Amino acid sequence: MKKFLVLGILFILPLVAYLFFASGVHNFAKLPVLEIAVADLTNFETLTGEKIVFNDKITVLGFFGEELYNKEGNAFNLNHKIYKKNQGFRDFQVVIVLPYGSEKNAQEVLDKLRVTTDVSGWKFAFGTPENIRKAFNNLKTPYSLDTKMATNYVFIIDKESNLRGREENLEKKETKLYGYDSSSVADLNNVMVDDVKVILAEYRLALKKYKADRKEK
Repeated sequence: MKKFLVLGILFILPLVAYLFFASGVHNFAKLPVLEIAVADLTNFETLTGEKIVFNDKITVLGFFGEELYNKEGNAFNLNHKIYKKNQGFRDFQVVIVLPYGSEKNAQEVLDKLRVTTDVSGWKFAFGTPENIRKAFNNLKTPYSLDTKMATNYVFIIDKESNLRGREENLEKKETKLYGYDSSSVADLNNVMVDDVKVILAEYRLALKKYKADRKEK
């Protein structure tokens, strides 16, 4: 009897574990689309002159306003909790929108980040107040910019230029989660870290499937 019990456990446990993790991967690999076709930042300029595009990139998008020195902590939170953990993913970028006149402050923040980080995936985009508000409103979130054109919330844009988030925000008992509070290490650590992992896993799985399909052909 003990022999059959042991054999049963040895057979059943791996099966249960497989089903559990298979189910977890299925759920893990999907992050809801909350808004489709977010427009590129076509009327913005960068420190390097490059164009900011969302297509074929996984983007963390932020609006830190005209007083960037008040948001330095947010930038360092993002760098430590989100960017540094995922900078090895070639198509991952952090884009921070700022008004014209913030170029010097942006360069100073970039130089500080560069001390410990490869900042090639950090982008600062500069535009007029009108274009900043337009870009923010394109996200169609329940949040708003303050009088300095800033918000603590940052957003995940996928490779198809779609805004990703959660259908239910259990942390704050809201119906949907559109953005993540970059001033809160807890919010980044407990929520956004997982959601970025989800979307990266989604594209890794899609890439593996594509390669497998190619081999079969």
